[in-house]
Order: sequence, then C-alpha cells, then structure tokens
Amino acid sequence: MPPIVRTLLTRGVPLLALYLVVLGLIGAGIIDAYWMATLALICVNIVLAVSLNLITGFTGQFSLGHAGFMAIGAYATAIISNAVAGPAGFLGGLLAGGVLAALVGFLIGLPTLRLRGDYLAIATLGMAEIIRVVFVNLDSVTNGAAGLTVTQNMDWNWFFVLTVGSVILIRNYLRSRQGRDAIAVREDEIAAESIGVDTTRAKVMSFTIGAFFGGLGGGMYASYFYFIKPDLFGFLKSIDILVIVVLGGLGSLSGSIIAAILLALISTLLQGFTEIRMILYALLLVVIMIFRPEGLMGSRELSLNVFSRLGRRRPALATAQAAPGASEAQGKGDER
Repeated sequence: MPPIVRTLLTRGVPLLALYLVVLGLIGAGIIDAYWMATLALICVNIVLAVSLNLITGFTGQFSLGHAGFMAIGAYATAIISNAVAGPAGFLGGLLAGGVLAALVGFLIGLPTLRLRGDYLAIATLGMAEIIRVVFVNLDSVTNGAAGLTVTQNMDWNWFFVLTVGSVILIRNYLRSRQGRDAIAVREDEIAAESIGVDTTRAKVMSFTIGAFFGGLGGGMYASYFYFIKPDLFGFLKSIDILVIVVLGGLGSLSGSIIAAILLALISTLLQGFTEIRMILYALLLVVIMIFRPEGLMGSRELSLNVFSRLGRRRPALATAQAAPGASEAQGKGDER
C-alpha cells in the first residue's frame, strides 16, 4: 500500500469519523449548548497546551507567560471581528492575533531566553502581567476592566479544523531540522552548541511559534464565549495551561490532548459539587502526580498507526500458518 494511502486510512479516516460523529450528535441535539461549551473549551485547551508543550516540554524553556499570548490573540480577534462583519473579520482577527502574539513572543524571547529555569519563568510571568495591565488601561480600545463583547463566529467546524491543524503543524515542525534542534537544546544545551546548533535561534523560534498558536487559542476562545476581560488572562490561566502540559507529559503532544480532554470533563462533571469542586479537582491532580509523576504519557506519543500494524499482522499470521504446509511439501519434493 502506498504511504500516502496508508496515512489517509490510519489517520484521516479516524479524524473524519470523529468529526462526523460529533456533528451528528450536535445535529440530533444530544450535544446541547452546555456540552458544546465544554467541547469548545477542550479544543481551546488542546491548542494552548500543545503550543506551550512546544516551548516547555520539547525545548525545555520553563514559561509562565502563555496567558499573555492568549490575551493578545483574544483581544485582536475581538476588535477586528467586531469592526469587520462576516468571515473576513473573523479570519482576519484570528490571523492578526496569532501574528501579533508571535511578534511579541519574538521580541520578548530574544532577551529573556538567555535566562534559564526559574529566572525565565519569572521573566515570562512578568511579561504576561504587563500585557494584562496594558489591556486594563487601554479603555478606548479594549474597554478596560469592563471587558469586550465579541461576535460569536466559532462552531464545531472551525474548532475541528483549527485544533487538528494546529496539532499537525506543531507535530511537523518537531519533525523538521528546527524541531530536532529544539529537542537537542532540551536534552543538553552545551552539547547542542558543541555540534553546531544555534541554541538561541532554536529557542526563539520555538517561543515564537508557541506564541503564535497561543494567540490562535485566545482568538478561538474569544470568538465562542462572547465576552472577554483582562482578568481572564491572569497568572492562574497560565498555571491552568501548565497543569495540562505537566499532567499529559512533558514532550508528548498526545499527552497534552488527553490531559486537556480529561481535565475539562472532570471539571464539568464536578459542577454539581460547587462547594468542594476545586478541592476534589486539586486532590485528583495530586493523586495522579503521585502515582504517575512523569505524566499520563511521559514523553511517548499515542499513534494512530496502531491500526496499520493490526492490518499488517493478519497477512503475517496467514503467511506463518501457511509456512508449515509449504515446508512439508518442499520436504516431500526433496525426498522424491
């Protein structure tokens, strides 16, 4: 089977089936507005977690500023989509939010990525707080602390395309030369420099790309949840995204996806326990990290190629079963 056909069958068909099943459930009313909000939050968190994993998990740069990039994307999308009606304003806002977040990430990354560990975390946290305070004080543009009402443009079609597209693009980047350089920086920065890797360039590029998709996630959030304000993008939001990455596994894209789905569902199911919801949520995280400190997936990936492996096992099994008969016939022929 040609590689392209095998890729479409093992990856494209399951994704298409997922899209059609969810679309059918929405059309049948089984997924109502409440569960659709949970599904939207899952998709946003997947984009945010995968982009932060690129920075923290694969490049090894401890960042606490992802909420700042999310805020830039959310406000850029809100302002442009409110000013320009229709798909043009919506898509232009998403693109502008991602590009602005990437530009800020590039400008911030050049000086701060020379730092390491806790120092880098403090620097990126300060960057996110500066962005939030700027949005609070831009009353004429962002309406200050009162927040903005946003035109809703996102639906399941856009969520599916943007989420799957983001994961595929980041995955392909990690498999490129630049992605391998980023992973080398994570493993040992000094050794990477000794073999000719431009470590500053690798870190800044990962930081810029992660910021772009962080801004895209913010635009997706703003375009579905109607209303945004600066307090939504504070320090706790950065911690929420980091929790998803650590729980899924540093250096695992599929782990980030699984953790985003799991935490969103747990949070939704615990809505009935208002008084103790956050206690149960935190306790569950503590238990998981005690028994699985490397995260749910560690650094491994969950691949859809398992279906192709199952397909290859059947011909191999048939060949193995036919082999004894063939050997026996060959032995009789030799005797003759």
